[in-house]
Amino acid sequence: MLLLFEGIVMCFILVMYCIIGIRNGAVGLVCLYEDDVQERVIELELVTKGQIKKQFLVSAVVLFIPLFTLVPYMVYVVNGVTEFKEGFIQMTIILMIMGLFDRFFIDWYWVGHTKAWIIPGTEDLQPYIPVKVLIRKWLGTLIAYPLLALLMAKIVSILI
Repeated sequence: MLLLFEGIVMCFILVMYCIIGIRNGAVGLVCLYEDDVQERVIELELVTKGQIKKQFLVSAVVLFIPLFTLVPYMVYVVNGVTEFKEGFIQMTIILMIMGLFDRFFIDWYWVGHTKAWIIPGTEDLQPYIPVKVLIRKWLGTLIAYPLLALLMAKIVSILI
């Protein structure tokens, strides 16, 4: 039950990042869109290339710091894990909860079926998450997240 709660904490961080990022319109997180959308938004003078780079850097910090610090903290400090295998399993579960939330709720429903992520002037470029990108995201969730958990568990097991 605790792992489910911890996974939900990570989902909350992700959804809050998105809510804050698009609070003044989806262009606020255009760094998450494909290049064709970004180029169009620049052409429409809604944002500059420099602003997109800044968005990307802020996004990386906001998303990766909790991923690399909070997840191991929850597993090794809150849950009291001391062994590599258990740490790997628990971090994988937390990351998979967050990843599945991202794929189903954010990508499929929120981006794909609501108007919240539509940037005026780019409607012809929809879907914003093309099939090849969706496949890459699913592979990231199903393969990269467990590998990330493996790496973090190995690092922590060396340190403790």
